[in-house]
Amino acid sequence: MIVAGLLLLGLAPGTHVDARDYPAAGQGDAAFAVMERALVRGFDNICGDTFCEGDYGNLRALQLRCAVGSRSGVVAGCLWSFAGSYAYVSPTAALPEVNARTWACPLPVVAGTSLATLLERLSGPDALDTPLPGTGVSTYQALTDCL
Repeated sequence: MIVAGLLLLGLAPGTHVDARDYPAAGQGDAAFAVMERALVRGFDNICGDTFCEGDYGNLRALQLRCAVGSRSGVVAGCLWSFAGSYAYVSPTAALPEVNARTWACPLPVVAGTSLATLLERLSGPDALDTPLPGTGVSTYQALTDCL
């Protein structure tokens, strides 16, 4: 009986899905990609004057993911991942060395924010500087706390 229960748990649908898969598998991909591209474009435009001035001059936005209630469409949370590195030659080493790092930056999404609202708010030309729904905090401000 316990084994059957565990098998059913493995088959039961989860309570959250990737925003790209809301309301059904793959159906949110296009709209989410528009938002992600707008945010990446904003990041790329300001990176050289801000985040990319330090050790990690080649900092890159990797992927934005948001978890959404599978029935409600309410955003549970979003993380935006980044990577950067720098290479150098040590006088004592025969090969160049690399220092690489990754970041997972949470976006401050207010409880109860619908995916539709988030997509609408952050898909425009100033997406990076636009306050997240229900807050006065932009994605840019959130990244300054993370990167």
